[in-house]
Amino acid sequence: MSYENSCYNHEQRHNHEIQGSVEIAEPQEEPHNHRFATVSGEAIPYGQGNHYHDVAFHTDFYEDHFHEFCGRTSGAIPVGGNRHVHFLESVTSVNDGHRHEFRVATLIEDPIGERCSK
Repeated sequence: MSYENSCYNHEQRHNHEIQGSVEIAEPQEEPHNHRFATVSGEAIPYGQGNHYHDVAFHTDFYEDHFHEFCGRTSGAIPVGGNRHVHFLESVTSVNDGHRHEFRVATLIEDPIGERCSK
């Protein structure tokens, strides 16, 4: 398979896995939540030596509906071992007359890479 398309010709910096659950919505009528899993976009530099990531996902289905999100993470948060995570707190799209709040931290980047201090 050839990857000569310009969509694939770029330098990869790093990205993060993200998984979580949204908070319960409609607590009085039909309480429910949703799960999601995705991989962030590439690192987008800003400021002096920091960066953030674009994030987009669809939740799983519940009673014939799902929700979407499109936004950005916080800057890098060091966690030791020359690694970092990012934080994301926001709300999903409105669907079926409601939306969900969520808070999530990304997983560390490149978990078995050589940059990790032992």
